[in-house]
Amino acid sequence: MENGALEDIEVTVTFLEMHAPPAYSPPLPYNRQIALLKTKDIPLHFYRYLMDRVGRKWHWVNVLRLSDDELSAGIHREDRDIRVLYLDGSPAGFFDLKPHLPGEVELAYFGMMEHATGQGIGRWFLGAAIDAAWSHGPRRVTVQTCTLDHPAALPLYQKLGFEPVAQKKEMVHPMTFAERAASVMRP
Repeated sequence: MENGALEDIEVTVTFLEMHAPPAYSPPLPYNRQIALLKTKDIPLHFYRYLMDRVGRKWHWVNVLRLSDDELSAGIHREDRDIRVLYLDGSPAGFFDLKPHLPGEVELAYFGMMEHATGQGIGRWFLGAAIDAAWSHGPRRVTVQTCTLDHPAALPLYQKLGFEPVAQKKEMVHPMTFAERAASVMRP
C-alpha cells in the first residue's frame, strides 16, 4: 500500500472563533528549557520539515503538495506570523498565523512534535499562539480542527476560549511515504 495511492479519508471539520482575548494565559512551564522564536523569511525546507514532523500523524498534507512558488507566496507574506517552539534546544512544534483578512487572524496551523507532547507544554503553547494572534489587533481569531487531529485539540481550543461555530464534512487525500518524502526532501 505504501507505493500505491491511499484511500481518501472523510473527516468532520469544526470551525471555531474567539471574539475577545482570554482573561488569562496559561503560565510557562517551569524547569524546562523552552524558547518560542518568530521566524523571518523561514526557509521552505524548514517549513516543510515542521509541517511533516508535526502533522504526519494527522495527515497534514495540503502544504506539502504546494510548489516552491506557491508555498513561498503564502509563508513569506509580510503579515504572516510563524513561530517555532524549541524544547531543550531542538525544534518541538510551531504555529502559523494568517492575519490576512480584515479584522480576523486565523490560527492556520498549531501543533507539537511527538517528543514534546504529554509534558504539560501544550496549554501554554496554545496560549502563546492565542496571545500572538490577538497582538495583530483583530476583531476575532479563528481556528479549525478535524476528526483526524489529536483528540485533545478540540477540547483544548474550547478550554482556552474558542467556541465552535460550524462543522462540515471534507475529504483528506493522504500522501504515501514516497510522496511525502519527495515533498520534504526536494532539492
